[in-house]
Amino acid sequence: MIQFGTGGWRAVIGEDFTKANLQRIAAALARRMVREGCAGTGICAGYDRRFLSREACIWFCEVMAGEGVRVQFVNLNCPTPQIMFTVKHLNLPYGIMITASHNPAIYNGVKLFTAGGLDAPEEYTDAIQREASTLDPSSIQVMPFDAARTEGRIVFIDPRDTYLDSILAQVDVAAIRRRRPRIVLDPMFGVSLTGLLTILYTARCDLDVINDRHDAFFGRHLPAPTPETLVDLQHAVEEHHADVGIATDGDADRLGIVDERGAYVSANEVLVLLYWYLLEFKGWKGAAVRNLATTHLLDRVAHAYGQRCVEVPVGFKHISSAMDQYDALIGGESSGGLTVRGHISGKDGLYAASLLVEMLSVTGQPLSQLVAQLYARFGEAHMAEYDWALTEERKALIHERIMVRKELPDFGLPVEKVSWMDGCKIYFPEGWIIVRFSGTEPRVRVFAEADTLPHARELVAIMARFIDLPFEA
Repeated sequence: MIQFGTGGWRAVIGEDFTKANLQRIAAALARRMVREGCAGTGICAGYDRRFLSREACIWFCEVMAGEGVRVQFVNLNCPTPQIMFTVKHLNLPYGIMITASHNPAIYNGVKLFTAGGLDAPEEYTDAIQREASTLDPSSIQVMPFDAARTEGRIVFIDPRDTYLDSILAQVDVAAIRRRRPRIVLDPMFGVSLTGLLTILYTARCDLDVINDRHDAFFGRHLPAPTPETLVDLQHAVEEHHADVGIATDGDADRLGIVDERGAYVSANEVLVLLYWYLLEFKGWKGAAVRNLATTHLLDRVAHAYGQRCVEVPVGFKHISSAMDQYDALIGGESSGGLTVRGHISGKDGLYAASLLVEMLSVTGQPLSQLVAQLYARFGEAHMAEYDWALTEERKALIHERIMVRKELPDFGLPVEKVSWMDGCKIYFPEGWIIVRFSGTEPRVRVFAEADTLPHARELVAIMARFIDLPFEA
């Protein structure tokens, strides 16, 4: 089964993530490129540190070469945003990355990018999914990797320096050098370490590193920067008396932050802080873009500076599209991905980390104090997030009740409006709640935001009880 979701195609290794399925996707994409007349311009291909990622990238590229597409192969594991940058920098029509991002270690997958380094729109992935699912495997042309290199159909490239130099050019390196912050890095056994070390050593930061070895099981943790997975980083920040702890997910497009006290700083807080910094300290102007499961505190900051905040469905492709449409300054999501105008249109954990270090250096204030100032000026907003694994039967029952019959619980609050744009989102005068199904895993997620965390958790509890899901605050 091949099913693209909001973040590409992801599947369990050995179940649906197989060589045969990879070849079918590669053939469908290659034939699309031939029809579009861009096979000679070619595609950029990269891979992360997951189990089978390099081998899977080779299998993918052997089909691309066999079907007549020129491949620029990044011959070192690399961050996903580096591939997006390379597609944009080299003016390529497509790029692919073999990764399952923040999914558990038993998953792998494919992310597809289009011209400009954008996440592929649904009409592209839907069409490739349909064609791949109906392909006759015997019709797929495969050229062995070494033979394809000999013939020049696959060429090795190393775009790392160009990518990192572009980040350094957009960051106030001089300010960071004057401040010389002490930082603990946690690449979560992923692919960000070389890039972050290069950027931050260039800026003369003092660095300590944890969880940097190659471990396809990600230390037996989910490779996503969350309060539950960043306990090691919290301890390391306290132990080394660091100014900040920085973590990135498995393919380095998402960011996780720990402040100088060892406390987790939410992705929502990071997003809003960086927007505030760009507006207040750098004097930039522009709208903000967020998905509908991201904090409305971003809206308050935007309105305070005479800007607008645009809400879009979940999936960074929607944020990228709105960024372009509104010439927005920043776009982000509550899971830790963000982008800033002038860089790539997709999320980039390395760039976001560099900008955050610049913010700390320019303001000269501890991160905890910046968060406190943010809330003092714009008001409190706290989010509760929960998710549950589902069987297909349970998923169908919940979908029928919420999305089809549109049954909703009584929250004891006035309801301003209900949106069915992506899941079901209920807006209250001082908060909101959303229930939606994951686009990458068989799960249902419930997010709520209110003026206090206990209030947000109570909103989740009401919804969970209503759709018969177990809940413990």
